[in-house]
Amino acid sequence: MIASDMNFANPEANIKQLELAPGSRVADFGAGSGVYTLAAARAVGERGKVYAVDVQKELLTKLSSHATAEGVGNVEVIWGDLDRVGGSKILDGTMNAVILSNVLFQSEDKQALLLEAKRVLVPGGKALIVDWSESFGGLGPSPAHVVSAEEGKKMITEAGLTITKEFNAGAHHWGVVVLRPAL
Repeated sequence: MIASDMNFANPEANIKQLELAPGSRVADFGAGSGVYTLAAARAVGERGKVYAVDVQKELLTKLSSHATAEGVGNVEVIWGDLDRVGGSKILDGTMNAVILSNVLFQSEDKQALLLEAKRVLVPGGKALIVDWSESFGGLGPSPAHVVSAEEGKKMITEAGLTITKEFNAGAHHWGVVVLRPAL
């Protein structure tokens, strides 16, 4: 686990907000170091699958090695560009859940990122969105890149997703669970 995740957010606790069922299919957009990927992989069990999508190939290589070392065999890494619809390379409507943790603030095209999450979700599927609420002591984004909870919620609803739950995602973070409406 990287220091910022350990000090400010609890991936296992945040993942519980999704209420993942064993056997679920989950995409972790902007997987980074993989703390949410591995928490989700444990939550969905051996019959489930977690797709870790990131633009940084070296992080995906490390994540794959880390999953293997921990005996977690239900993780697949995908190199993808999440700033465009279709960039995750995941088929339409195939994921029960999507995780976007500390990704929104980094995205060049936030609307495309949210639309990509919506695209891959099954109707009725959920997304967990966690992002920085402020810049803190040199950790996290610069103040200019912080996406406030209010801004984030507006973007989420504009993408056609429904906010079902707001929760305390950790120090210096906001969190919501959203739903892709049924067809």
